Order: sequence, then C-alpha cells, then structure tokens
Amino acid sequence: MTPNRLAYAEALSALESRGRFGIRLGLSRTRALLAGLGNPERDFRGVLITGTNGKGSVHALVASALTAAGCRVGQTPKPHLVTYRERLQIGGVPVDPETFARLTGEVLSISDRVARRHGDPTEFELLTAITFLWFAESDIDLAVVEVGLGGRLDATHAWDGGVAAVTNVSLDHMDRLGDTVDAIAREKAAIIMRGDLAVTGATGSPLEIIRRRARGVAAPLTVVEPAPILAVDRNGVEVDLGLLGPVRIGLRGRHQAANAAVADAIVDAFGAAGIATVPDAARRAGYASVQWPGRLELVETGGREVLLDGAHNPAGAATLASALDELGPLLRPGQATLVLAIMADKDVDGVIAALAASAFLRKARVICTAPSGGRALPADRLASRWSALAGRPAEAIAEPAAALDAALATGDGPVVLAGSLYLVGAARAILVSDPLLIPDPPIPHLETVP
Repeated sequence: MTPNRLAYAEALSALESRGRFGIRLGLSRTRALLAGLGNPERDFRGVLITGTNGKGSVHALVASALTAAGCRVGQTPKPHLVTYRERLQIGGVPVDPETFARLTGEVLSISDRVARRHGDPTEFELLTAITFLWFAESDIDLAVVEVGLGGRLDATHAWDGGVAAVTNVSLDHMDRLGDTVDAIAREKAAIIMRGDLAVTGATGSPLEIIRRRARGVAAPLTVVEPAPILAVDRNGVEVDLGLLGPVRIGLRGRHQAANAAVADAIVDAFGAAGIATVPDAARRAGYASVQWPGRLELVETGGREVLLDGAHNPAGAATLASALDELGPLLRPGQATLVLAIMADKDVDGVIAALAASAFLRKARVICTAPSGGRALPADRLASRWSALAGRPAEAIAEPAAALDAALATGDGPVVLAGSLYLVGAARAILVSDPLLIPDPPIPHLETVP
C-alpha cells in the first residue's frame, strides 16, 4: 500500500483525530501495526520503564549515562511540553518535522487494514508504532522507553527490550488500573517478561507483587532503596551510589536519590544482560549533566526565578511540596507566587492538599488557571477548591499566559508553576528559547483521516 504523503501539520491532525477513539488498553492493535511494518521493534534492545512517579527522571538519568558512554539512544519522553516531536528523540534531539510526517504516513497506510480485524488504533498506539519504526531505521544502539499508562496492556509493552523497571507504585489512573495500590502494582509488574532482568524501587505490598511476577517468569529482580544523600543544593543533589561512591545528580530535590538508585541499577542490568557497558566515568558525567525539562526546572526571566514542575497527582504534589520547603531558602527572597492548573480528571483535592501543606507556599500568592484543550478544571472552580481546602484565597485567571504575566508583574520572589505538564509546557514555550523545540503550528482539522 502506498504511504500517505502528509505535511507535518496534517500528520499532527491525523493523529489528534484518533483521540476520538479514546484510551483503549490492549496489545492486539499495536502488535498488528508493528507486524505490518515488519516488526521494527525487534531490531533494538533497551529498558521499558513504568511507575507512578519518577519514571521520567529515571528515563532521563539512564539516557544521559548511555549518551555519555557514546551510545546512540532512542528516547520516548511523555508527555510533550512544547512540540509533539519531543515524544520521539535520539540522542536528546527530537525527530524533525519532515521525518515525523513521513513516518506517520507510513503507519497510517496500514492502520485501516489493522482496524478491520482489531478495531481502530488509538493515537498512542499509532505513535508507538511510529516511534519504533524510526528507532529501527535510525540504527540506534538501544532504547529507553516509558510506559504510557499502567503496563500490562499499554502499547509500549508490545516491545520487550530485555530490561524492565518499575520505579514505584501509588494511586493514579484508578479508573483504568484499579482502585488499590495492589491492583495498580499488578498492572505495572506485568511488563516483566521471561528472559528480562528487572529493577524496582517499590516498597510494601507492591514490592511483594513485583517479586511474585519476577519469580513467575524467572526474571532476576534487583530491589533498590534510595541512595544515601550527601548534600542538597539549588541545582541538584549529591548521593552515595555504592561502588561509584559520591555522585552528583543534576536534578533537583532529594527524591532524586530514589530515582538515581533505580537508574543506576538499570545501567547495571544493561551490562549483566550484555546490552551495553557503561564505564563509571560515563555514569558520573551523565548523571551530573542530565536535563529533564519541566520537572523542578529553574529558569530565570527579567531577574525573577521561575520553578516549573508538573506535579499532576497527590504523590507528585507532595514531592514538590517537600522539595520547595528544602529549596525555598536557596532561592531569592520575597513572596512566592504559585500558578496552579489541574486536569479535571485528576485527584484535584489530593493535589491541592499536598501543595497547601508546604511551608514555603503558606504565604504565597495563588493564581489558578486552565490550559486549553478542555480537560483542565476551570480556573474559577479550581480557585474555589483551593480556598475551601487550603483556607487561603486564590485568584482565577483563565489564560495561562495572562496568569504568568500577572505572577511576574508584581513582587520579586520566586514563581512556581505546577499541577499540570500542559501548564508547564505553555509557560516553557514563553520562557525558554530552544531552536530544537519550536512550538507546533495550529493543527488543521481534516475532514477525513488518511
């Protein structure tokens, strides 16, 4: 079948239109897409990472160490902040628009055939096939892949890279994964396959579930605890990584001690599985130079400090609150301002309660806003919930750019943007100039999907 020839904006529109099929967990459609493409996912190995929180940081740390060792690394950060192309990267560089459009056309050209037998592929299933096709044709050395949702039935689980990691387990996506941590743990543990080496930083009953899964498929499991913290400063942490000794981690917050331990165990697993050898010097260099945009990212504009962090669930918000209390004295003095947005399908009250507990934010000005797209809780309703739960007032400014302007217009203290990576992305597009991350053009709405 001749691939569809699409411009980049048309490719975005074609993928976005698949959103009408919603989220439908299951592997049959993705496996059929990959089979139609010649099974490109079989051409590379690597790690599949799941977990409630921390998988993005672990992803970034592992990829940075591999890159420092000279490996050509395919990455799948989620979600994107400024451009859809961020979701497909090699060596930290997003796919170019022309290649993305071409790959989208190739995958769409077989999607109708798949739909006849298995139902219409979703947006994420198509994106997964596009990603694996690009990685294969680009001859990467190995891939670092994040699960989209859960694990057992997530599209990325159509690939087995040889190493599987579960960062941790707490409540999130309960409508899809189950209403207990044990049910969610079973979904996430299922990415561990026979022949894999497995790594986890989970604790409690989720750890026991992960252990049972690993035993059931005869997969050796490494369980890690957070690395001992030696120092914390405004730009990162220093931890003790056992045989590596003191190591600088270029990500903010003491919670990175847990992520660093998981990441280093993954790198160990690569060596044990014969996938890649990463010398100590490369690990040190990679961990120190790692970058993870929008996650406790500190940027400056007009003499003001702005801290960007998604913190979209209660556990993430609690982690941010603790980090703010520790980082607060290291930031410039003055009244803080919190710009907050939360998606309506998230645990809004849980996120608010966690952030409201922060001593750093106790006297902060709070501005509630709502990124475009329809999923965000309206700014006025969010402000009402904040006032009711935190017992402190909040303003409502619907447009994120206007909310950011208002936050920067008064005072001289730090500004914190949190609660949604969509908000962080909108702010980052304004605050950070990056020639590799040009915002996407307006998406044309095609009458028919190619």
